[in-house]
Amino acid sequence: MATDARSGLVIYDTRQRRRVPFEPLESGRVRLYTCGPTVYADAHIGNLRAYVFEDLLRRTLRFFGYEVVQVMNLTDVDDKTIRESRKSGVSLADYTQPFIERFFRDLETLRIERAEHYPSATAHIPEMIGLIERLLDKGVAYIADGSVYYRVADFPDYGSLSGMNLERLARGVRIDADEYEEKGDFRDFALWKAWSPEDGDVVWDAPFGRGRPGWHIECSAMSMKYLGEEFDFHTGGVDNIFPHHENEIAQSVVATGKRFVRYWMHCAHLLVDGEKMAKSAGNFYTLSDLLARGHSPRALRWTLLSTHYRQTLNFTDTAVEASQAALARLDTLYSEALSSSGNAPVREGLRRALETCRERFSKALADDLNISGAQAGLFELVSEVHRIGQEAPISRAEGVAIQAQWEDLDRALGVLVPWVATLPREIESMVRERLDHRRQRRFSESDRLRKELLDQGYRIEDAGNRSVVIGKGGRVVIE
Repeated sequence: MATDARSGLVIYDTRQRRRVPFEPLESGRVRLYTCGPTVYADAHIGNLRAYVFEDLLRRTLRFFGYEVVQVMNLTDVDDKTIRESRKSGVSLADYTQPFIERFFRDLETLRIERAEHYPSATAHIPEMIGLIERLLDKGVAYIADGSVYYRVADFPDYGSLSGMNLERLARGVRIDADEYEEKGDFRDFALWKAWSPEDGDVVWDAPFGRGRPGWHIECSAMSMKYLGEEFDFHTGGVDNIFPHHENEIAQSVVATGKRFVRYWMHCAHLLVDGEKMAKSAGNFYTLSDLLARGHSPRALRWTLLSTHYRQTLNFTDTAVEASQAALARLDTLYSEALSSSGNAPVREGLRRALETCRERFSKALADDLNISGAQAGLFELVSEVHRIGQEAPISRAEGVAIQAQWEDLDRALGVLVPWVATLPREIESMVRERLDHRRQRRFSESDRLRKELLDQGYRIEDAGNRSVVIGKGGRVVIE
């Protein structure tokens, strides 16, 4: 069921520092740029929190009827990737490729929808060179010691995104590092870095000298190639606001004379057990680490999703366990819909409950992705269906209506419908044996196997002639 795109979507724009109505540049179509990984290491859960937020934004826009064109960059050349590849004694491409593959595997594991484009920096050097030439022609960039720098003092609007005070600018000071060591620094930043021995064979020829791009120019060049010189959304974590996004604005606006980005959205930091995540603190986790601890991907997605994107998320094992319990409660609704029977029509009370849930869910997501309000609407529906089911069992027509709405709302969340998983061969064999006993009315044997499966972490729910197996990996239907 499509939801009208003119649904009053309101978002918090970082640059305006207030909630504003969303109006797309192009009717019915949204162009979205999301900051992707720097592929020098596996993504950690702080990165994944940002990717899940961006997935919620993408899904919500699509839920409201917009066509979405999303670009997520892959930073495969910068200070970190070069440094680590040199340490490992392999080429830049050979070093970064395994991390790119694992990044896409993480997206798949957490059911994050694929963007339309994943441009890598190394494949777009000509676009970066062209953009730098435009800045040189406009006089805001200059060459020094073989590198090209952006003169920050020549852009009066610098600091509009982050709120930095331009008067603190240290004139004439240049910084070569991709990320500023002191977040309060205003310095001319590198658009192109002259080759140095530390770069090894990572080098390209340009009219202004041999070298490689700076980090900030990469995103401007790639976003504008795929989305145009002005587009709707640019997102990332709050740590990207300064200097990265601030520098993107400066170089892009001057190069094109256009606004560059209409709306900026940033998600807050993630803590682990109330502390900043750090390897030295022993609380630094990748997705593989968390799966090895026994957490299910679906519960992890719910955990990363359940705190509003502008609020700090405190990640704990207890929070993941609470997510698992919340999903189990929600799953009762879907299971009841699947197992419904009888020929009674849809009752008016159930029809109203479904309409109320949809209205509350939609209004909440339209309110700057108010996830807690959306979830509240879902749990209210679970309670109301349970109440109605106590009056008389849910009929097949009612089950179909519930299932259809649940699956439709899940287009926005990607977590409501139990995930299909792969069962170990011996577990699947036990489930099929139990199903055969049940069909032959050998209920004592059926109950024995149900208990054995539960002891191994697999809950069985019977739905007609099918068995629904719910385990840590998700949901499997055996017929």
